[in-house]
Amino acid sequence: MKIESLMTRHVEFASGDDSAAELAVVMGDLDVGALPIGTEGDLLGVITDRDILYRVVAKGLDPTTTVARDIVSFPVIGCRPDDSLQVAMDLMGAHRIRRLAVRSEDGTVVGWLTLADVSRALLLESGTVQSGLRELSRETAG
Repeated sequence: MKIESLMTRHVEFASGDDSAAELAVVMGDLDVGALPIGTEGDLLGVITDRDILYRVVAKGLDPTTTVARDIVSFPVIGCRPDDSLQVAMDLMGAHRIRRLAVRSEDGTVVGWLTLADVSRALLLESGTVQSGLRELSRETAG
């Protein structure tokens, strides 16, 4: 299974000048746990909800004045759209991360892959979900 079939293609980026409070609101609105900082062609890093919690809130910093560029994590580990699911899992495991930037050959961000995307693919691949849906369909058809 290739990454391009699993990744999220529309990636919402935030600016390095956005405050931690603004980032938290956007994460909540989008129901995501992280935001890439920068642009498709210039990815500065990534900020997770945990980064905001530990690098801002736990340190007593003001989330309205602490900006993304001061708490951003980098480098952002990534993969290519034509990489296999196994490559993505290996990268996530080796770097102990939950998200990968998916980049084209020229380095442009073309997607985002999360641990949830990987988990969903593994469930579908295992047949567990498919057999459960078939069983449910049989039960509701009769």
